[in-house]
Amino acid sequence: MFARKILVALALTLVTSATALATPVLKSEILVAAAVVTVGDMFDDAGLLAEEPLFRAPLPGTTGMVPLRDIAAAAARVGLTNFTSTGIASVRVMRDTTVVDEQLLTKMIATDLQAKGILTPGMSAQTMFDQPLTPINAEASDTPATLLNLRYLPANGAFTARFIVAGVQAPLDVSGTLDLMISAPHLVRTLSAGTILSADDITMKLVPLKFAETTGVATEEQLVGKQLQRQSREGMMLTPEDVVTAQLITRNEFVTIYFRKGPMTLTVKGQALGNAAAGAPVQVLNLMSNKVVTAVAASAGAVEISSGPLNVAGL
Repeated sequence: MFARKILVALALTLVTSATALATPVLKSEILVAAAVVTVGDMFDDAGLLAEEPLFRAPLPGTTGMVPLRDIAAAAARVGLTNFTSTGIASVRVMRDTTVVDEQLLTKMIATDLQAKGILTPGMSAQTMFDQPLTPINAEASDTPATLLNLRYLPANGAFTARFIVAGVQAPLDVSGTLDLMISAPHLVRTLSAGTILSADDITMKLVPLKFAETTGVATEEQLVGKQLQRQSREGMMLTPEDVVTAQLITRNEFVTIYFRKGPMTLTVKGQALGNAAAGAPVQVLNLMSNKVVTAVAASAGAVEISSGPLNVAGL
């Protein structure tokens, strides 16, 4: 029994040793993110030497071919002298990259302007660079570029910015102009004066902030349910001055006058002597008695008299 335990232990030891001493196998091509190629990048089953550096990786976004003799020499320097390279004469080494372009820089500039309170909700920034930016291959990273500083002049929209690009030694300096844009409501169709606007009549489009500031910007909430003051064409940007509170009652319109008190409701025909929005007072001529009474616009074509001190017979 004791001898059997010894044999089992010896067998386990041999298996463990064989696993630990498995011969590294050279890969035919590799993709790396870092600036240095390690033994673990180049070989399967690299073992304890996996973190040892072999040589510099190619620049981000580029590819290099490394001959077998150079790999063997580099591996020998770190203590790896025995590996399998069946049929491989050279290894294709590819360096991963993240592209830094105008779109990414514009987004970073906008984020900085938001942090400074220059860009508020509903606004965006359109960036025009003085010189077209050729896309740059940066190190593959969650942060391929960092904005060091940004100078923005609101008076003329000019800006200068300096970035650090991962894997690139020299800083990246750019300049140009920024157009701050804001969402503004526009009509989706031509509508006549007096039309009561619904959400389907409005679409939001970006316009330059400077233009919007000269005319005033309305929100969709400020427009829906309001009435156009004049005929307005498709694509027109709406301002607060283009609408008024919707009129339920218009001058000279025939209306129904309601008087309610408890369970009792009296109605009589009348004629409005003015315009009135919902809940607004309006003078109404009682067509039965030819008396003028003050009522409140209740709905389209209907006004209501409160149950205050009123001689009902005098209606």
